[in-house]
Amino acid sequence: MSRAESNWERLVRSALQRQQRRSQTPGRITSGLASVVPSALNAANIDAILKAADEIQDEDPNVARILCEHAYSLAQNLDPNSEGRGVLQFKTGLMSVIRQKLVKKDGGEIDRSQDIVRIQEFYKRYREKHRVDELQEEEMKLQESGAFSGDLQELERRTLKMKRVYATLKVLGEVVEALTREVAPEGADNLIPEELKKVMESDAAMTEGAVAYNIVPLDAPVVANAITSFPEVKAAISALSYSRDLPRLPEDCPAPQMRSLDILDLLQYIFGFQKDNVSNQREQIVLLLSNAQARLRIPEEVEPKMDEEAIRMVFGKSLDNYMKWCSYLGMPVWNNMETLQKEKKLILVSLYYLIWGEAGNVRFLPECICYVFHHMSRELEEILQQELAQPAKSCIGEAGVSFLQQVIMPLYETMAAEAAICDNGKQPHSAWRNYDDFNEYFWSRNCFELGWPWHKDAPFFFKPKKGIKALRVSSDSHRIGKTHFVEHRTFFHLYHSFHRLWIFLLMMFQGLTIIAFNDGKINRGVIKELLSVGPTFLIMKFIESILAIMMMYGAYAATRSVAVSRIFLRFLLFGVLSVSMSYFYVKALQQPGESSIYFRIYIFFIGVYAVAQFFFSFLMRIPACRVLTERCDQWSSVRFIKWMHQEHYYVGRGLYERPSDYLRYVLFWLVVFGCKFSFAYFLEIKPLVKPTRIIVAEKDLRYSWHDLVSKNNHNAFTIASLWAPVLAIYVLDLYIWYTVLSAIVGALIGARQRLGEIQSLETVRKRFESFPEAFAKCLQATKTKRHSSGVSLGQASIEAKKSYAAKFSPFWNEIIKSLREEDYITNREMELLLIPGNTGRLPLVQWPLFLMVSKIFLAVEMAIESKDSQVELWERISKDEYMEYAVVECFYTLENVLTAILDEEGKLWVERIFSDITNSLHTATILVDFQLSKLHLVLLRVTALTGLLIHDETPDLAKGAVKAVQDLYDVVTHDILSYNIREHYDTWRTLAKARNEGRLFSKLEWPKDPELRQQIKRFHLLVTIKDSAANIPRNLEARRRLEFFTNSLFMKMAPAKPVREMLSFSVFTPYYKETVMYSIMELEKENEDGISTVFYLQKIFPDEWKNFLERIGRDEHTLVSELKENPNDLLELRLWASYRGQTLARTVRGMMYYRRALVLESYMERPIYDDLENVLPNSNITSTHGYELSREARAQADLKFTYVVTCQIYGKQKQDRNPEASDIAFLMQRNEALRVAFIDIVEKLKDGKVYKEFYSKLVKADVHGKDKEIYSIKLPGYPLLGEGKPENQNHAIVFTRGDAIQTIDMNQDNYFEEALKMRNLLEEFYGDHGLRPPTILGVREHVFTGSVSSLASFMSNQEASFVTMGQRVLANPLKVRMHYGHPDVFDRIFHITRGGISKASRIINISEDIYAGFNSTLRQGNITHHEYIQVGKGRDVGLNQIAMFEGKVAGGNGEQVLSRDVYRLGQLFDFFRMLSFYFTTVGFYFCTMMTVLTVYIFLYGRAYLALSGVGGSIMEKVKGNTALTAALNTQFLFQIGIFTAVPMIMGFILEQGFLKAIVSFFTMQLQLCSIFFTFSLGTRTHYFGRTILHGGAKYKATGRGFVVQHIKFADNYRLYSRSHFVKALEVAMLLLVYTAYGYNTEGAFAYILLTISSWFLVISWLFSPYLFNPSGFEWEKTVNDFKDWTNWLLYRGGIGVKGEESWEAWWDEEQAHIRSLRGRIFETILSLRFFIFQYGIVYKLHVSGNDTSLTVYGWSWIVLAGLILIFKVFTFSQKVSVNFQLLLRLIQGITFMAFLTGLVVVVFKSTLTVKDIFASMLAFIPTGWGILCLAIAWKPIVKRIGLWKSIRSLGRLYDAGMGMIVFIPVAMCSWLPFVSTFQTRLMFNQAFSRGLEISLILAGNKPNSEL
Repeated sequence: MSRAESNWERLVRSALQRQQRRSQTPGRITSGLASVVPSALNAANIDAILKAADEIQDEDPNVARILCEHAYSLAQNLDPNSEGRGVLQFKTGLMSVIRQKLVKKDGGEIDRSQDIVRIQEFYKRYREKHRVDELQEEEMKLQESGAFSGDLQELERRTLKMKRVYATLKVLGEVVEALTREVAPEGADNLIPEELKKVMESDAAMTEGAVAYNIVPLDAPVVANAITSFPEVKAAISALSYSRDLPRLPEDCPAPQMRSLDILDLLQYIFGFQKDNVSNQREQIVLLLSNAQARLRIPEEVEPKMDEEAIRMVFGKSLDNYMKWCSYLGMPVWNNMETLQKEKKLILVSLYYLIWGEAGNVRFLPECICYVFHHMSRELEEILQQELAQPAKSCIGEAGVSFLQQVIMPLYETMAAEAAICDNGKQPHSAWRNYDDFNEYFWSRNCFELGWPWHKDAPFFFKPKKGIKALRVSSDSHRIGKTHFVEHRTFFHLYHSFHRLWIFLLMMFQGLTIIAFNDGKINRGVIKELLSVGPTFLIMKFIESILAIMMMYGAYAATRSVAVSRIFLRFLLFGVLSVSMSYFYVKALQQPGESSIYFRIYIFFIGVYAVAQFFFSFLMRIPACRVLTERCDQWSSVRFIKWMHQEHYYVGRGLYERPSDYLRYVLFWLVVFGCKFSFAYFLEIKPLVKPTRIIVAEKDLRYSWHDLVSKNNHNAFTIASLWAPVLAIYVLDLYIWYTVLSAIVGALIGARQRLGEIQSLETVRKRFESFPEAFAKCLQATKTKRHSSGVSLGQASIEAKKSYAAKFSPFWNEIIKSLREEDYITNREMELLLIPGNTGRLPLVQWPLFLMVSKIFLAVEMAIESKDSQVELWERISKDEYMEYAVVECFYTLENVLTAILDEEGKLWVERIFSDITNSLHTATILVDFQLSKLHLVLLRVTALTGLLIHDETPDLAKGAVKAVQDLYDVVTHDILSYNIREHYDTWRTLAKARNEGRLFSKLEWPKDPELRQQIKRFHLLVTIKDSAANIPRNLEARRRLEFFTNSLFMKMAPAKPVREMLSFSVFTPYYKETVMYSIMELEKENEDGISTVFYLQKIFPDEWKNFLERIGRDEHTLVSELKENPNDLLELRLWASYRGQTLARTVRGMMYYRRALVLESYMERPIYDDLENVLPNSNITSTHGYELSREARAQADLKFTYVVTCQIYGKQKQDRNPEASDIAFLMQRNEALRVAFIDIVEKLKDGKVYKEFYSKLVKADVHGKDKEIYSIKLPGYPLLGEGKPENQNHAIVFTRGDAIQTIDMNQDNYFEEALKMRNLLEEFYGDHGLRPPTILGVREHVFTGSVSSLASFMSNQEASFVTMGQRVLANPLKVRMHYGHPDVFDRIFHITRGGISKASRIINISEDIYAGFNSTLRQGNITHHEYIQVGKGRDVGLNQIAMFEGKVAGGNGEQVLSRDVYRLGQLFDFFRMLSFYFTTVGFYFCTMMTVLTVYIFLYGRAYLALSGVGGSIMEKVKGNTALTAALNTQFLFQIGIFTAVPMIMGFILEQGFLKAIVSFFTMQLQLCSIFFTFSLGTRTHYFGRTILHGGAKYKATGRGFVVQHIKFADNYRLYSRSHFVKALEVAMLLLVYTAYGYNTEGAFAYILLTISSWFLVISWLFSPYLFNPSGFEWEKTVNDFKDWTNWLLYRGGIGVKGEESWEAWWDEEQAHIRSLRGRIFETILSLRFFIFQYGIVYKLHVSGNDTSLTVYGWSWIVLAGLILIFKVFTFSQKVSVNFQLLLRLIQGITFMAFLTGLVVVVFKSTLTVKDIFASMLAFIPTGWGILCLAIAWKPIVKRIGLWKSIRSLGRLYDAGMGMIVFIPVAMCSWLPFVSTFQTRLMFNQAFSRGLEISLILAGNKPNSEL
């Protein structure tokens, strides 16, 4: 046993040493036993004790041992049996450590009393050693001064050390107190000296986080935190305090030790809320109240009090949804809102947030929370009337009072049982209740049947068993079904949701067709025909009512009876109207004339209905009419009509806009309609009228096949093949015209917003002078004071400019510094870009040097060469305003410098010279008085002098400076001066004497003043840099950012409020297990070509790599291996690489710029800064040195900004010691305001069974760099019932703060200059943006991955087109912008009280983000878009990544089609807004699918005409009929899809200028962007259509790494086979059929024009994956790919074999989506199209002759059966025939010979030709594929009859054939060496243009071996 213990101790010792070595690695957080404290032991402060033990181990091992023993004792008390997960291992390890530390005594026991004394003595020594008293005094001085000047890094190190010291002292004090209680429970106080006790209390107060807190230390006030000193915070805390009017708490109720009781303590006692939930919501409410108060006023009373208005604002906004819910259900809320006291309002608000904070998944049910709050508030009212508080009956259970157990758990368990039925989306949506179904149950008064406390036997709480597939309308009376809506999987949803669009289009098509067939004449007869649209309208409305009944199947039981009644009433109404109106219209046609009674009745009813529709559609947009109808609601008839007209739900009420907005988007759509219907009439419908008449009139058309349906019906199929493509285009082109007009309107709006005004660096330089004033007006909250009237206008202008520049300079300089920190600019560029403070006494504005460098040399040359007058010379100089500034600044700076460094005699000379120059300038005699031709000599001497003065003083430098000044004196005196010096003879004589005696300038005052030294340095740069700064900065990203920022200063934005008055906000980032930071192993890991990530980054970002090396003080040729030698450099390398990928580190850095910006803005808003003009001479006033350490500024920023990253599995990552956990901890340590939320799983043992508890936790970094738990809120159960991302957001959203919340994804970035504008953006919530205030603020995105490759550029431009141009128009004028993802800013209170910032139901809400926009709009929100601020965003950069992303989005849109949100918006929007909504959501994907379907429709129509022979027959009969020929041969109108590129072009023109836009567009074309976009068309079509038909949408992790590796042929084939290759080959077959059998009299040109777009589609879909594949045409890789593909194809699957390994496994996976009977039927119907090839072609064979009987077709099937039999012989299973190998091979040989012989005989002895053989292949290949598709659709039946193996063999054959068709061209191109080079150039052209070496990357052979 002792040996085992010894081995264990050795193991622990080595593990600790390993941890210690690892902790020294940069970027790793120190770890040990403290970092692995099990979750079960978190209740104690064990981790803090162990951290302190680590800290003092070297100082006193005995005290460290005592701390470890105490930690062990705590662990033993918490879990004596070690039942918790990891507890036993932790205790064992801790005991081993204790044994190592223990000083062993022979047979002696540990004396605890001695331990107490030892710790007390150590406490005193520790304080003295670390100078705690001195640190406290310095801290107080710093806090009082509010500013710091000195070494910032030293201060940061000292601050961190101070925090650690205080944390250690706190632990020591706690252990002393615990040990004294253990030794002497009754006399513990006597064991600690009184003086020491006071010292310990004082130290504890200085400890930051004595009790863990988030932002405001409410439970334990901290002196170091300035937040609690703010009056508004004090007022908020005071408002929540416990008053005498409230019931007393029982004496046994534990009271807080460090604060007074408040109303949340009362609520916690009554309802049993969790302690951490109460603490969390206490802080949230305090922050809400304090921020609301700050917006009104800052309390100035001695004891600050909250204003009534501030409380009313918080109360009204927080409970707004509850009050609306009560109003909707007709329940009284409160008797009188105005009479509610402040305290009562605060109690209700607190109760609501406590319910919400502990609701878990129930937060997705906002009206359910309203129901709970409704009952609990009434329960609370009864308790408040009592003197003594009592627990609420609704929350009392067996285990005590628990809100979670008694209220939330029953709801959660029911939802979890329903979610289990979903089976991860395999079951239909109609089979289970999702979050919406649960929530909508509370939209009717039936919900009160649930009672209070819950009636758990109610049908609502019925828990279904997994596996039940019945619909909710089951006979089981114990089950509540779907509510209000059922998500049936069908395309009919598109008609059901947007029936008004389809009715309108059909009616217009009908009307235009009638007019066209009447030759464009409008008379009474035509009008009468046009009135036929009436029955059409009613019939389509009747169809819609039928669909409404069908779609509701499954939800009748739980839906309100009123809603069900409306559905059936509309069915009866439109059924009767459609029949009756059709009858009347037919009768009216039979009785000519307008006097017919039937016609009059018809006109009357149609007129009445039309007037009613007009009233509801148009007049209801007018506020007066709307108010009038609302007043008429008291009439039952009016209510009935409105009820029948529109559905009435809790959401979706009042979806109207103000008249001006309504008229704008109506006008937009009227223009679109004008273009669309003009195009449709003149180019689509009218040209077909005459050909249609001709075809209908033809009676004797010859068919080359056995015609079954087309005879004696006016050639209906022929007419259908003619009109079908036109009808498809008619449906499609509305979207195209919408796209074109929206691009034009978007460009006009963008130009009006002044976007694109600054398009280049040259424009930045020209307009820089106007930036400070624009910045002050837009981004600064202070107001510039008016100048006194006593100052001259010119002087006032200079002062105003200096004031603006002084205010602008701190912010501009921080922007430049941030660019340097990010390595976008060099140190030299930074110096040239910085602005001086402009607070000195120079009477001019000092601009950045990059505007003025080289200007001095040009001015000197002008002066030297000038032969003009002084005025003309100055005019020439002044033409360049920055040259003028440079000259003037040099003049004044030189005077200041010389005056400052010279003695009295020297100053006399300076004064004399500059006085004379000034006089000469005034008298315009400068050219006479001075020899300007020698000016370059002065410049040389001045340069020599300043070159010395910029260094620190040394004796040699001092001598050199004296010599330089003397030389300057000599040059000026002897070479420059040309005037008569007798006027000041005494002065010059004195100077000459001093010079001759050597006294003049003999002693200089070396410059020591920082401002003066900065002036000298600036002057030196100004007179030494000769190169032009026109290209500074050189980095393109730095240029883009500066251009956008300066452009935004001139855009319209809301005025900024002071930081103290601004809205508070949070940033929220969900994280799962993506890359946090790149490790050095990941950076150096090489791909198959020997390319490492770090090498790739060096080549992609060469300038940034050099800047990085310069920043860390390394030579630009430094190798990575050298950086690894220095831990700090290695850490910087990891960060540099991580900041260039799509990592969490990059996102966190970007978002933390918000805090940095707020700290700076708060710091610069000090009172003295507002009066800047009166203190300009003070050089320190605009200095930002040390601003980040200002306590008040930091506290103000923390009050306004919170950043929460919800790392779902962080707890598991810590337990598994994943590097991601260490990296996240490092980010927390690096960013003190960063908070991490995660789900912690705690395993516990109860009754011998292990069960799991789930906690939502929030942590921050402590002073040791380790996690400090702030809150731990128990969840009702496993939180991921729905989609992962929204559930991850939901559990952590309780930890966010503020009035707004910005959702940021893991692939985003931010910039410091943009963070400065956040205050302005938040003020948009109070701007005028329509009838309702904004609830979501849309933000512009910049895709930063666009420069990686051509594909990334295409994706970037496509994305930019939508996120700028598209969303700009959607927000205004169309008013239908939704939330399309990140980085929109939400009205936080609005959304958390209405279900959150996303929806989470499984599968249906897979595109979770957009549902937040749907929900916000349905709940009367308003979504805007703002482009003066931008956020960075990464996108997928490889084709496979892009395809998976687009597939995910398309699948999500397919699910949206089925959703209730889309249905309600489609039903409840007015007609024009509905159109906008449709074409920007699901309509876009439907039109994309229609584009592809149009190709199919057109080609199948052409195939019908060709194969049936009717096309040729018609052309022969009507030779010379140009109209018919044109109709048959020019149906290539579907090629108008090219107009969809208009938005991208318009965006380029707006933001780049016309010429650059044209160049960019044509460059993209040369890079084959059209092929890429055509390929994407197929991706979207496939996944959108398949999702609606079969489902199967799922989240796909696309990966966000750097994609330069080659993708194997087999990988591409698996990914694109069914989505692209099969469809492309089908189109190719159709084109071949048309080519072989089509009748074309117009020649090759007409054929090319007709089919070129189809062939382009085929090529794009087949070869894009290889064209855009790195090294896709490299011969060696192509050969290897072929081997890999054949191995995959021939490898047989089995159990556990993945699709990547075997064709058989992949083939089975590809069929998994076909599960339902409906899906099998649809697949069967779609598969029938493949049989038309065989039916048509067999009659075209030479062997068939002119026989058109069915016999020919029958013989073709006999032949096909024979071929299948032969195929079966050759694919006979080897396993079955293992004993018959010889016989089998003999049979196969005989069969093969017989087949060849028979084929030869038939060819020579019959009329069968070789051409017929190839034609037969063209016929049988599609038939075989059709058979294969049918067999797959009915797989269970095929398996049952034993044919599945044969089908699988056939499938393998087809995949082999398709693969070879694709592979052969790839192989041929690979054989040509120049193709690979061309492809590399094609993919990475932008990289080459920037001097990048991608060719090295793709060349392989490990070119980076030196790394």
